[in-house]
Amino acid sequence: MSVCGTGLHTGKYGTITFIPAPPGYGIKFKRIDLPGQPIVEALVENVIDTARGTTLGKNGATIYTMEHALAALTGLGIDNVLIELDVEEIPILDGSSKFFVEAFKHAGIVCQDTIREYLIIEDEIRFIDEDKGSEMIISPCDTYKLDVKIDYGTEVLNIQFAHLHQLADFEKEISPCRTFVFLHELEFLLKNNLIKGGDLSNAIVFVNRKVSQEELDRLAELFHKPKVKVKDEGILNNLDLHFENEPARHKLLDVMGDLTLIGKPIRGHITALRPGHYANTEFAKLIKQQIKKPVL
Repeated sequence: MSVCGTGLHTGKYGTITFIPAPPGYGIKFKRIDLPGQPIVEALVENVIDTARGTTLGKNGATIYTMEHALAALTGLGIDNVLIELDVEEIPILDGSSKFFVEAFKHAGIVCQDTIREYLIIEDEIRFIDEDKGSEMIISPCDTYKLDVKIDYGTEVLNIQFAHLHQLADFEKEISPCRTFVFLHELEFLLKNNLIKGGDLSNAIVFVNRKVSQEELDRLAELFHKPKVKVKDEGILNNLDLHFENEPARHKLLDVMGDLTLIGKPIRGHITALRPGHYANTEFAKLIKQQIKKPVL
């Protein structure tokens, strides 16, 4: 099963193919466009960057922006798969996990004849990033639950909450939720030669300051749109929200994708305040370290 599209930051068009793998294989990426077709395991030990997305790297091979695809795998309970890429960045598609979920379900998901090994949380584990105001907690639970709170201190995007207490709800409640950006961030990214694959169809753009028509016209020209304007709720008119709290739901999606890098399905209750890719992946490392500690 394959998915094609353009990478958000690199702007490169490519194809990723998901190949069934045997029990115990885990999730791995294979760069078929590079000499030797190197493999990069989807493990937090291979995280090399978390700016504007999570990047994996090993032996000179890099994989950019893989968190949305990994969230779809976790949301559907898929543990073993080889992901072949002919490009360095996973396609952004519409900025959500929706199309990955649809592709997996269309291809079919096979139940393997083996006992599933879970990462079971027995004691609370907490990660705090005081500089960014992030706090991540995981506590014992018989299932996989997530609660997320975001707070950017802006009027246009108020405090929001999102939760997922049953993985069965992932497809409908979380997977369609798209990434978002503030207008000032968008301008910075453009000036720094990033989001080459952005076209205003794969992100919610929040406008947290007054914008002149001249600026809006410039944005429209940059993204090949006839016209853009600011809607009453403070977002550009490039799209409509799927949910009132879609940004919080997308942050939950990102948490799921990044924590997939632990390497095992989780049994634990995650509470996240102002999560981001750095906090998510540092939290994943901390969980693995704590779980590996010997019992005294």
